[in-house]
Amino acid sequence: MPGVSHRQILRVSLAFGIFQFGMLVAGWYAGQTVVEIVEAYDHWIAFGLLLLVGAHMLWEAIHGEEENPKRTDITKGIPLLTLSIATSIDSLGVGLSLAFVESRVWLAALIVGSVCFLITAAGFFTGRRIGGWVGRWADALGGLVLIGIGVRIILEHIL
Repeated sequence: MPGVSHRQILRVSLAFGIFQFGMLVAGWYAGQTVVEIVEAYDHWIAFGLLLLVGAHMLWEAIHGEEENPKRTDITKGIPLLTLSIATSIDSLGVGLSLAFVESRVWLAALIVGSVCFLITAAGFFTGRRIGGWVGRWADALGGLVLIGIGVRIILEHIL
């Protein structure tokens, strides 16, 4: 994302942090009630969302701006919501496991959400500095990383 603004970085960082926080708490609550239902397919949801977003990033990297002059703005709307959900599904699983060990969910959720906010912002600032050097390769690598995370989630549940 060339020319990403501070406002966009803040919006994505907040969304990711809030979703990590919220999914952890939601997982904890689900663990208190309906753990068997969620646990059976949460990894498939995460895999599907990560695959869709990663494939879209790969497509944009391959086809470039010449054929697609209007790039998708991942900092708002459906792309931001999709990425926020996809990257926080694992937090739902952590919340489920915290319910089993009867842990304090609020402190854990606050730490996870805060760290996610900070890491996301740091990633954007770093990407903004080196984005000109790596260009489309960054989009392709980002897409492959998201797909790889999805594959890792599936493999962890299958193996």
